[in-house]
Amino acid sequence: MRLALALAYQAGLKGEIPIGAVAVHQDEVISWAANEKEQRADATAHAEMLALQRAAQVLGRWRLSDVTLYCTLEPCVMCAGAMVNTRLGKLVYGTRDAKAGAAGSIIDLVRYPGLNHQVVITEGVLRQECADLLSSFFTDLRRDGRVGRRRSTRNRVGG
Repeated sequence: MRLALALAYQAGLKGEIPIGAVAVHQDEVISWAANEKEQRADATAHAEMLALQRAAQVLGRWRLSDVTLYCTLEPCVMCAGAMVNTRLGKLVYGTRDAKAGAAGSIIDLVRYPGLNHQVVITEGVLRQECADLLSSFFTDLRRDGRVGRRRSTRNRVGG
């Protein structure tokens, strides 16, 4: 998780939301990634998605049932769906995502009994450090005027 946090920190320095992910197979790190949404102009370039893709490339297979993915933030629906589809063995994450979490917070897609695979979860590893990194990133963005200052487009027509 410390490596995932370091990746997240680096992403934040580049203006990305600071989220990192690390895939481990047989006690060896086989892939890692940080968010690259802004850099790639691609909404699917989440750290988890990239780490899963790279893990599959390293192993030469799409089934990742013997892989553990460490993430600084609870995955969103897209990433949780990818975890189910890759048959990920285990997910370890730092802090919950109260707005978009799909591993227990908003919904629990990775353990949904109606799907063909459920992922084992460990949550709360380095919770405070993960939460603090995200919180300080968004505080800095709001202070700099780039987040939280959405201009209203209502009632602009004709006046």
